Amino acid sequence: MELMEETFNIVSETERLVIKPLKKADYNNWLHEFESRYPSQHRHDQGKMDMSDCTLEWFHRLVDKHQELALQDIAYVFGVFRKDDGKHLGMVDFSTLARDDFQWGRVGYSIHNQYWRNGYGKESVKEALNIAFKYLNFHRIEAHINIANQPSSKLAESVGMEYECTRKGFIYEFGQWTDNLVYFKNSNECC
Repeated sequence: MELMEETFNIVSETERLVIKPLKKADYNNWLHEFESRYPSQHRHDQGKMDMSDCTLEWFHRLVDKHQELALQDIAYVFGVFRKDDGKHLGMVDFSTLARDDFQWGRVGYSIHNQYWRNGYGKESVKEALNIAFKYLNFHRIEAHINIANQPSSKLAESVGMEYECTRKGFIYEFGQWTDNLVYFKNSNECC
């Protein structure tokens, strides 16, 4: 069953960006920017990827899956678009870790490497945190960052997230269980 695309439709703007769920009409823009990525700049940057499996039909299923995850309060995926020309710059997402007495989520973020060093990451994550607290009703948002990923740690700090701890062997990546830094922000510390 195909979902109604407008079900999850939170849109927020900053001075330079529009942050919104992907729509099926975003396919060409989305694909072009993934295909325009530079080769990997460091271990934590996927860089240029093989996009041959990412057909229009595949993308439509992806958009439907994002909608389904949002409806189930599992995850919320937002595209980051430049306001002046509409280019797809990257993604910000939230995963629900616990609700009830916690209202706890995790943030992930990625800006295409051809757009790095323009402040888009900071601007998009800062606004996305506003969305998480104001519209998605989270109280606490965490970022789980590989200890070697200094650019991501710097970004988390730049949006006011606070280092809490290092979780040992926390996430399986690069073929092993890796240590991750945990940064957090609570809703009463935001906006």
